Amino acid sequence: MATSATDSALPAPFRLAVESIRAAQPRPETEVVEVTAPTGLAPHAIALAADVRPTIHGVDSLLGTGRFVLLYDPEEPDAWGGSFRVVAYAQAPLETEIGIDPFIADVAWSWLVDALDARGAEYAAASGTATKVLSTGFGELAGQGDAAQLELRASWSPVGPAVGVQVEAWCELLCMLAGLPPSADAVSLLPHSRTPRD
Repeated sequence: MATSATDSALPAPFRLAVESIRAAQPRPETEVVEVTAPTGLAPHAIALAADVRPTIHGVDSLLGTGRFVLLYDPEEPDAWGGSFRVVAYAQAPLETEIGIDPFIADVAWSWLVDALDARGAEYAAASGTATKVLSTGFGELAGQGDAAQLELRASWSPVGPAVGVQVEAWCELLCMLAGLPPSADAVSLLPHSRTPRD
């Protein structure tokens, strides 16, 4: 995406970060678009939404979705430890037997850290939560059977404006949660044997 004329009025560090994000090359299995950024969290922000495409390279995915928001505050809030902060989430359905695995949350977090590290992303103060949701349908929904979903919410402070690689790492995480094979930069993947639900 090209920068707009109004970008010239942005503070230089944030403008460089926006340029880096717009130059990112996420995995081709993801559809990434710029969306309206939340207001009130920081003086400047840019937000992305991503969805995993259902069939790429003959691999069926149950789809994953996520958001990536970069916040910039030149006052450097104490909790951030810098002027930038990423707030991101990624979620995808899982096969029920994978959803009940007690280690799946740990694995999801390690995928994010590994994806960031594999791309040489510089960051600090990482934190997050992984939430597993297991559900069983009843009544008219009984035919859907059991289902599981995993959501990872994370935040970290990029060191400097080279944020594009962090967008790429986030897209890698999203694809892996959706059951797609890892890219050449990824390190490990749980076995997935998924069938799409109606």
